Amino acid sequence: MAKESNSAHLPGDWRRSSYSGGEGNCVEAAVLPGGWTAVRDSKDPAGPALAFGAAPWTAFLERMRAEDRTPTGGA
Repeated sequence: MAKESNSAHLPGDWRRSSYSGGEGNCVEAAVLPGGWTAVRDSKDPAGPALAFGAAPWTAFLERMRAEDRTPTGGA
């Protein structure tokens, strides 16, 4: 389950992927209290963010890592 919030009101140390390349088309993530992870558009740091519980966030990361290991880079 995900919750939406204004990211300007969320605590956390926002981090950008090292794969972003500085092109301005990336997302940032922050660890929130209670095991949640928030994700926002790096071009709009005061805009909306989606917060994911630990289980869905872990599943997302595992899927991304699995796809990164495939020869074509996809499923």
